[in-house]
Amino acid sequence: MRSPGPTFTPRLLRWYDKNRRELPWRRPAASDAPLDPYHVLLSETMLQQTQVVTVIPYFHRFLERFPTLNALADAPRQDVLRLWQGLGYYSRARNLQAAAQMIVRELNGQIPTSVDELLKLPGVGRYTAGAIASIAFDRRAPILDGNVQRVLCRLDCVKDDPRNREINQRLWQRAGEILPSKRIGDFNSALMELGATICTPRNPQCLRCPVHKHCEALAAEMQEIIPLAKKAVPTPLVHRQTFCIRHGNRWLIEQRPASGRWAAMWQFVTLACEPPTSENAVRLPVETSPPQPLLRISHTLTHRRYRFEVFTCDAVNDYSPVDVNPRRWMTLRNLHKFPLPKPHVKIADALRQRR
Repeated sequence: MRSPGPTFTPRLLRWYDKNRRELPWRRPAASDAPLDPYHVLLSETMLQQTQVVTVIPYFHRFLERFPTLNALADAPRQDVLRLWQGLGYYSRARNLQAAAQMIVRELNGQIPTSVDELLKLPGVGRYTAGAIASIAFDRRAPILDGNVQRVLCRLDCVKDDPRNREINQRLWQRAGEILPSKRIGDFNSALMELGATICTPRNPQCLRCPVHKHCEALAAEMQEIIPLAKKAVPTPLVHRQTFCIRHGNRWLIEQRPASGRWAAMWQFVTLACEPPTSENAVRLPVETSPPQPLLRISHTLTHRRYRFEVFTCDAVNDYSPVDVNPRRWMTLRNLHKFPLPKPHVKIADALRQRR
């Protein structure tokens, strides 16, 4: 891999200074004000596998409720999950709070400045550590997210699969080799910005790229096929039956286990059914009237698809609606107090519309 040349960094940074998006976690243009490392930690956690436009309103709401690391560390876990509701990948929220608690209780409230120390925080991997170290503290630390990976593959005309361990390690090394001596955080941000807005996965805008003269893939007319596309993998379909059980104006919800998908969140009574058949015996936590179909919901995650068959039914008249952990009887009006997975938010909306 040859050097990108002495003009690469100045061209990239000039373009970034003029064209970068003004995002709430970035330092305002032409400002020397220091960044709040907590804001960088929060934004980089939220941005993992999530688009910027989706993150922005969550970032504002989260900071309004938890303006400091101490506030986040001391918050009830359910409040944190409720503020994260709809953003997905909920392990990020749990790890973020665990990291805040570790920083407050073991590190005197100071976010570490080095990659090695940042890697000790829950949920912080190599990319996130590099992003925080370089953007918040201007430490010399490379980053390699999907956008930067694509930019580097095209710059160096890497024809191999970047997901291959050896190739990925070479790209990490390359990301470190091209770091400048100054404005390291801005440089890393510029690489990400270039990948997000110009060097896009499809139809890259090469004529608008500030560093197109340095791009070997463009010179070889291979920018459309580099990096190598990921092979499609069949996504398994998981079936669930959900029962919306009513007693008066209240509905039975239950808390999910403390680990696993949607950990510690709440849902309407849901049973595994692989695949659903008329012969399956349904065992509900309370005696009910015959269930009636309400709707069917499909929900797709990164590695799994869900299909929820949703029913409504009533608890029998002589049933006393006593709250028993991990279940609660809750009105639809007060359901917002509990963090719900997205499919169950849709179910609650359907119940409200039905009324």
